[in-house]
Amino acid sequence: VQLQAFGGGLVQARDSLRLSCAVSRGTFTRYAMGWFRQAPGQQREFVATISSTGLSESYADFVKGRFTISKDDAKNTVYLQINSVKPEDTAIYYCAAAAIVGGTAVEEREYDFWGRGTLVTVSS
Repeated sequence: VQLQAFGGGLVQARDSLRLSCAVSRGTFTRYAMGWFRQAPGQQREFVATISSTGLSESYADFVKGRFTISKDDAKNTVYLQINSVKPEDTAIYYCAAAAIVGGTAVEEREYDFWGRGTLVTVSS
């Protein structure tokens, strides 16, 4: 399974941004998908996850309604919509796939495959 995240870049505070993660060489619908992020000098942290069926989602507390995870099975792609971005959202965003059917995964150790990440920089 290969994952490629894209959509990062330099954005202004209060803008919206959508990250995408394309999955290849695997059966997309067999994996729960997740987004994590790592800010400069910080450990990587959980952001959001969606089940293989798309019926369940879970978010980190700091998301506070600004982030939405979704998936398009026809395109083998998972998305992360970020609204009203803040400077503290500056980080490398990683997507990951967990071989869990029907459930979600919030722990890094649950994930089997990782993409290289896409950098989001938010200016104030």
